[in-house]
Amino acid sequence: MLAKWSRVTRHLSRIGLESNFKFSTDLHVCPHRSYAKVAAAAAPNIGHSEKGVSGGHVVHLDKMFLSKPCSLALPKDSPLRMDEPQYEGIKRLFLRMMLFYSKQSKHIRAANVIYQRVVSQVDKPAIYDVFNLEKTFKTTFSLLVLHMWLCLRRLKEEGKEGVERGQYVYELYNHDVELRVSKAGVNLLLIRWMKDLEKIFYGNIVAYDSAILPEAGKDELPNVIWKNIYSDDGSSMPNGAPALRAVQAMARYTRREVSCLSLTDKDAIFSGNFMFTSLETGKPSTKDGR
Repeated sequence: MLAKWSRVTRHLSRIGLESNFKFSTDLHVCPHRSYAKVAAAAAPNIGHSEKGVSGGHVVHLDKMFLSKPCSLALPKDSPLRMDEPQYEGIKRLFLRMMLFYSKQSKHIRAANVIYQRVVSQVDKPAIYDVFNLEKTFKTTFSLLVLHMWLCLRRLKEEGKEGVERGQYVYELYNHDVELRVSKAGVNLLLIRWMKDLEKIFYGNIVAYDSAILPEAGKDELPNVIWKNIYSDDGSSMPNGAPALRAVQAMARYTRREVSCLSLTDKDAIFSGNFMFTSLETGKPSTKDGR
């Protein structure tokens, strides 16, 4: 996997993808890969301080993500909610004839919202500041995979219906990455690079699944996070305080998000009306150690 990362990042760096890797929020499904396999189954830029800084606020990593998990569902009156449009009369009849209310159409609309939640969390500067990460193609892609895993894992808890919806989210992820890589200039060898990135995705998913099992060792998840997100060369996780604290904080964040998503009701998960824990300091949600 490290050889694949080296090959991918070396090529993408040459064409300047690291500065152009952004994710679209206006997506369409392009079904040609299967999530069934998944369902079945830059070193950190750290200064002298042992605390990250976000928006001018000092982040105490050792005190973060220690609070009791809670539902991530958005309140009914939240302006961030994206509910299904309700039409009546002739308009509803016309839309029904156009298959607007078909099972596939509902899956596509909901998957778009879910994927936007993933992208929103990964695109915010706070996640890089809090966890002492340099924003590069590798870190952005790795964080995207981590949050995709969180969503797909929660959807899988709802059985066949959840796996089916997860397939649509997974297709959006694949299609979006393919578009961004193509726009960055990789056209001749696009299929090759996408296959490498897909293998990295599968490998990361399997590693996270294993690391979160009850019988897994307490250091397994931090080690997986270090290898998947922080390490560029496969080196062992350092014992130095700054790097170690950042990795341990992300491991706590990951475990807490797993628990929070499990506490989030099915309707909120399926509709995408949830938000990952805010990482921006100075907000009320950070005062309880989230």
